[in-house]
Amino acid sequence: MSPAPPFVMINKPGEEAVRWAVQQLDKTGLRVVRTFDLREARLAYSDCPRPHHGTEACDCQMIVLLVYEGDHSPASIIVHSFQETTWFYLVDAPEQPVSHRLETMMQKSLTPPVAVLSDTEN
Repeated sequence: MSPAPPFVMINKPGEEAVRWAVQQLDKTGLRVVRTFDLREARLAYSDCPRPHHGTEACDCQMIVLLVYEGDHSPASIIVHSFQETTWFYLVDAPEQPVSHRLETMMQKSLTPPVAVLSDTEN
């Protein structure tokens, strides 16, 4: 099975992108719970191998967010970041389906604003 394309991609470092996403989802009335953080999980293992991707220290991050609408089953979002880019992947599988309504709410909430150039910047 090939991975699904990202739900959203943001040109911000992981922690900054996650803070922004949580704020946006909160504004829509959705509740977000952070359930996994790769960097925190690796702290327990001093000998954990880390890929460096040509950088002095690996800055990869993976976070799992559960997004709730009322008392319905949550949607899972896997957040992967590397350097200045963060990708959000929506988990929508037969074992964990996401309602169309919740997916639409999340998509609208997480659509990054488009920068508009003024006439003086051309």
